[in-house]
Amino acid sequence: MAGMGMRVNVVSDVHGNARDLARAGDGADALVLLGDLVLFLDYADHSRGIFPDLFGVANADRIVELRTARRFDEAREFGRSLWAALDLDQEAAIQQAVRRQYAELFAALPDPTYATYGNVDIPSLWPEYVRPGTTVLDGDRVELGGRVFGFVGGGLSTPMRTPYEISDEEYAAKVEALGEVDVLCSHIPPEVPELTYDTVARRFERGSRALLDAIHRTRPRYALFGHVHQPLARRMRVGATECVNVGHFASTGRPWTMEW
Repeated sequence: MAGMGMRVNVVSDVHGNARDLARAGDGADALVLLGDLVLFLDYADHSRGIFPDLFGVANADRIVELRTARRFDEAREFGRSLWAALDLDQEAAIQQAVRRQYAELFAALPDPTYATYGNVDIPSLWPEYVRPGTTVLDGDRVELGGRVFGFVGGGLSTPMRTPYEISDEEYAAKVEALGEVDVLCSHIPPEVPELTYDTVARRFERGSRALLDAIHRTRPRYALFGHVHQPLARRMRVGATECVNVGHFASTGRPWTMEW
């Protein structure tokens, strides 16, 4: 409508926070969701998530300790031993727990929501839970209030081996497919040290070189992302583009808002 402003709320890394998600679209024309709905393990509260539900808090403490010390092989070995002792089909048990979370989280999404996958999401389950008001985009564009938003989901491969990690080539192809957009939306950040370094985990998360190249090449107005829970820089300019980590919604419960 002529003369009417547009307001879009953006969230990422919901990690099980359905209560705040239900209010995340309040006062906005649309909600943009940049992935990681599932909570496997809350590094701030080891009693929350699929892992402690299955194995208890003490084992959650231990696996966080190993991962934080970057002892990824030992962490994986430890995880394997826990599964073996549980004598459950790992795939089936995780899927069941993820389904419970998805049922609650997708039900909380406002209409309209534009969503893409995070690295801990399981894309194959989404079609069962997505409601009519939610549009899933991955390597696709949508126009909102005259601005073109492009979406790239998932993460790149890491020693953590989270559920939705893809090759650099596949990721780059999705970025390429978007062409020029006004707002580049992804789960992971572009590969810039200040944006990929997590000050609490004290490590660099994986950012995307393809996203960074696209920012230099196509100069979107904004690049929006999450993934890094406690970044060194929450926002910074890269050339003409304002790069914004929209925040760790699981702990803040607050969306990042853009208006024009």
